[in-house]
Amino acid sequence: MAATIVWFRNDLRLADNPALDAATQRGGEVIPVYIWAPEEEGRWSPGAASRWWLHQSLLQLDAALREHGSRLILRRGPTGEALRGLAAETHSDAVFWNRRYEPAVVARDTTIKATLRSDGVRVDSFNGSLLFEPWTIHTKADRPFQVFTPFWRSCLDATPPARPLPTPRKLAPPKRWPGTAVLESFALEPSIDWAGGIRSAWRPGETGAGYQLRRFLDSGLAEYSEQRNRPDVVGSSRLSPHLHFGELSPRQVWHAVHDHVDRETESGMLKAGECFLREIGWREFSHHLLFHFAHTIDTPLRPEFERFPWRDDLSDLQAWQHGRTGYPIVDAGMRELWSTGWMHNRVRMIAASFLVKDLLIPWRGGAEWFWDTLVDADLANNTLGWQWTSGCGADAAPYFRVFNPVSQGEKFDPGGGYVRRWVPELAGLASKWLHRPWEAPTEVLAAARIDLGTTYPLPIVDHSLARQRALAAFAAVKRSR
Repeated sequence: MAATIVWFRNDLRLADNPALDAATQRGGEVIPVYIWAPEEEGRWSPGAASRWWLHQSLLQLDAALREHGSRLILRRGPTGEALRGLAAETHSDAVFWNRRYEPAVVARDTTIKATLRSDGVRVDSFNGSLLFEPWTIHTKADRPFQVFTPFWRSCLDATPPARPLPTPRKLAPPKRWPGTAVLESFALEPSIDWAGGIRSAWRPGETGAGYQLRRFLDSGLAEYSEQRNRPDVVGSSRLSPHLHFGELSPRQVWHAVHDHVDRETESGMLKAGECFLREIGWREFSHHLLFHFAHTIDTPLRPEFERFPWRDDLSDLQAWQHGRTGYPIVDAGMRELWSTGWMHNRVRMIAASFLVKDLLIPWRGGAEWFWDTLVDADLANNTLGWQWTSGCGADAAPYFRVFNPVSQGEKFDPGGGYVRRWVPELAGLASKWLHRPWEAPTEVLAAARIDLGTTYPLPIVDHSLARQRALAAFAAVKRSR
């Protein structure tokens, strides 16, 4: 039997990989390939942090394949030409891959599929990235959902996801391996090594993903409902980059959580499991929206928000990007992001609200910054999150909900551990003043060696006034509908 090419994308794992499993079940030689073609993804090609992660994950995938008698072939795009050339070179009569759902990628894949089939090559694609594909969940009127709760209810009423597929025992290699590019030639890692903080915070690859999942189940799930909003503790799963790069499938997570809950008898575990899987549901919802409303990557789902009176203020945008807004919880989050390539989800909401509502800077600017700096930068999740915060997307936050960075900090970082870690110039300040240093008495600031405006910035905007300005702008947009 002729060889089968397995085209890896955002599915950088061997376990529960439907395309790889189908190729091994078919029999014959299996040729794994990854093709680097960022220009084909338009303006949303992988950002700097994502490229660093991709480099590490590809190294891990190649090592795992070699343990199974195979290896990873690397090629450069254009993708269609690369696949056609590899098929001819290896006499492969089939190409299998797992589907992606971003608009530019869907269009590209459709063209590639037609071209390969015209060459007489069998092409099959599979679902390796979602619990429920976007076209399988719909309203009673056969329309896509735009509100999360009924969407998730419909998912839970559907046929449950199948059990994960096992890792292939062995992959049949070709008699002669085709040529491969050198990973370093993709220049995914920075020329100046700024990734030290990311490197120390993460363990990319399928093995690292499995470790993170086990850690969360054993020491995080039971307290998830209560701790998930606390950035000062390790209360979240930290699985998002592993899910984005497909080092772990949502199906694996789904069944691991259910199996763990079934084994445990402590009270609250069922509730915690349901709470966590609901967050996986938000990931599903984001891909559902992006697939059905492709324009939302650049324009609001609610068209009236095209008239919103945004401010174009580069100085304020840069203060936010660099964690110099004068609001400690916002600055802590932005510095955590810069250092580790990740930010706690509660803090993401606070920081995003501050940008679009306190500063009235367009959500696209925030989305682009997150895209470049997050190791879990996912187009669907990023778009949903920013449009939700801005009030212009599906299931959007009420326009009148403007996060107060002071009260949010005091509620979710009550002891100040998070702020003290990421804003060390405030470390000596008592918790009473930590989230509002500008209100601290002069002698308290002096004792903590803080000179506001010098060692730490004064607030770049008065939150109470900014809130009123934002409410007036949102109300005007509402009236104009």
